[in-house]
Amino acid sequence: MSRRLLVALILVALLGVLIWSSGSELAKLDYAKLPGRATWQLPDRVIASLGLKPGDRVADIGAGDGYFLFPLAEAVGPAGRVYAVEVDEHLVRDLEKQAQLKDLPNVEVIHGELDDPRLPDEGVDLVFLCNTYHHIEGRVEYFANLRVDLSPGGRIAIIDMRDDLAGIARLFAHRDHWTPRKTLHDEMNLAGYHHLRSFEYLPVQIFETFSPQN
Repeated sequence: MSRRLLVALILVALLGVLIWSSGSELAKLDYAKLPGRATWQLPDRVIASLGLKPGDRVADIGAGDGYFLFPLAEAVGPAGRVYAVEVDEHLVRDLEKQAQLKDLPNVEVIHGELDDPRLPDEGVDLVFLCNTYHHIEGRVEYFANLRVDLSPGGRIAIIDMRDDLAGIARLFAHRDHWTPRKTLHDEMNLAGYHHLRSFEYLPVQIFETFSPQN
C-alpha cells in the first residue's frame, strides 16, 4: 500500500469518526481509560485543592478503579480514613484487593446501595465524587440524605464532565455523561447545600465544592 493511499484511508477514517460522534456508538468510549489521564485529570492539583489534613475522614463515592482513592489515603495519612464506596460487586472486590496489596489499613471499602452510600453518621469530613454525579438517580434526595453523614464543617467536592465540550474533546465523553454547572448548583441548593467554590483549571470537567446550609 502506498503512503498516499494510507494517508487517505486514515483521513477517511477520522472523518468517519467525526460524523459518527453524533450517533450513539461514541457514547461507549470510556474517556477515563484513555492513556495520559493525568494530563487532563490533574490529580495532584485536585488533591491539593481539597485541602485535606492528616486525620481527615473522606468518602470517595463511586471510587471505581481507585484512581483517586489511594492519593486520598496518602493525603489523610495513617490517622485518617478513606471510605471507598462502590455499588458494583466486582469493583468492590477489586478495591479490597488493591487496598490489601498496597497495605492501606486506613482504607475501608463499602458496598453501597444506589440510594445510600452507607456511610457512618457524622463520620465524614469530605465527600468526594469524580465522574459519578451524573450516574446518581434522585440526586436531590440522595444528597439531602447525605447531610447526616457529614461532620460539623463537612464538605462535598464534585467533579463531573462539562456540558459545553466542543470539537474533538466531545468524542471522549459518554453521551449524557456530563452535568451542566447550573443544574449541579440548583440540585445541590435544593438538597440543602450552599456553594463554596469553583475550581476552573480542569480542561474538560467542572469542579465544585459545597457545604450544608445552616
